[in-house]
Amino acid sequence: MSCFPCFGGGKGKNDDADAGGSAAGAAAPASNMTPPPAVQAPAAYSPAPAAAAAAPAAAAPPKPGGGKRAPASATPDPFFVLFCRLVSIAFSFLGNAGNNAEADDASLRAAITAQAFAFRELAAATDHFTPYNLVGEGGFFRVYKGKLEKSGQTVAIKQLDKHGFQDNKAFLTGVAKLSQLHHENLVDIVGYCADGDQRLLVYESVPAGTLEDHLYDLSEGKKPMDWCTRMKVAYGAAQGLEYLHETASPPVVYGEFKASHILLDEGLTPKLSDFGLAQLGQAGGNMPVASPMMGSFGCCAPEYDRSGQATMKSDVYSFGVVLVQLISGRRAVDTSKPVAEQNVVTWAMPMFKDQKRYHELVDPLIKTEYPAKALNQVVAMAAMCLQEEDSVRPLMADVVMTLGFLTSMPPDPPAPAAPPTATPEPKKDKRSDDHSDSSSDSSDDDEGNEDEEEEEEAEEQ
Repeated sequence: MSCFPCFGGGKGKNDDADAGGSAAGAAAPASNMTPPPAVQAPAAYSPAPAAAAAAPAAAAPPKPGGGKRAPASATPDPFFVLFCRLVSIAFSFLGNAGNNAEADDASLRAAITAQAFAFRELAAATDHFTPYNLVGEGGFFRVYKGKLEKSGQTVAIKQLDKHGFQDNKAFLTGVAKLSQLHHENLVDIVGYCADGDQRLLVYESVPAGTLEDHLYDLSEGKKPMDWCTRMKVAYGAAQGLEYLHETASPPVVYGEFKASHILLDEGLTPKLSDFGLAQLGQAGGNMPVASPMMGSFGCCAPEYDRSGQATMKSDVYSFGVVLVQLISGRRAVDTSKPVAEQNVVTWAMPMFKDQKRYHELVDPLIKTEYPAKALNQVVAMAAMCLQEEDSVRPLMADVVMTLGFLTSMPPDPPAPAAPPTATPEPKKDKRSDDHSDSSSDSSDDDEGNEDEEEEEEAEEQ
């Protein structure tokens, strides 16, 4: 140990350097040894901030303590951002659409004045739609007789094709329109059902059946409809059709007007059924539009038969067919008749042109119990309704006015019985007269001679 501290400092420094060199030389061959932990340099020897920022972050050795480094900031993919925005917009649109659809359904249901039924209620009313409750069938519906459990009311339940109305809004819109139609000659709608894919309409029950039931195939002992009743039915049916055409808003085209759609109550008052179903089917999108092939052959106007498009004037033509059926008691099409008489319109056309043949149109069951003047006017009205050109057919208001006048006409008094005619005596031949005269003279002479002989005998005695 040196006694001069001033010189000892420099010597220690060299010794430290020599020791460091010898240590480095000794450590060189031992490559498998773990290096000592790095020692942080004093602040005086730290690099400048600019140089430290320029150094790549990846070159810095990891800290032995397992410290976490801050994540590097990356720019997001613009296509991914656009996709996220589109998905967000789509979900927002679907949510709004669902909310709007629910709001529309709620507003439509509020506009319907008829009662909303659950499907289980109508299934219970018809005994689960059993065949013995089936009372009718159309092109895209079936009609069942049922009795509502809560009210005990007997109703007619029309079950529509559930595959025809996938749009609930269209069905509810149609029901809302139908529920606004009220007339004494229309069947009232009581309610509806729109549960899931089920589409049903509930109508009041009309117990006396259809007009066809009172015109054709009468049971033994059933009295046929007289002339006045037939004109009453025609007048009421015309009033119902006029209401649909000119009073309802918007106007309703019937499209399937025929005798089987005219129902009669206990007093034989006519009520039209199945009105508005053509528009209801068109609104549904997939519902088949009623066509003449669905049971209306022979009742449809020529333009409807060609194009399938029903109009008010085609309804007038169909009414004319029903009017001829009421007059004649014939079906619209009867294949049991001769070929020339199978279609009632074709059969009646020649008689329309000759007023002297109008009586040949009258149903034989009526016989002569009808007013002759009324028959002439009714036949003339039917001929106008059945014009080939739709533009010359009358409006239903004109038909109603004419039939209303005819129903107020009293029936013709029965013709007085003709007095018995005296039978003329047969002419006698002149020769026979002469012979009878001569024979009578001779008989008189013989009688005279006998008298004289008797007197002579009396005198002798």
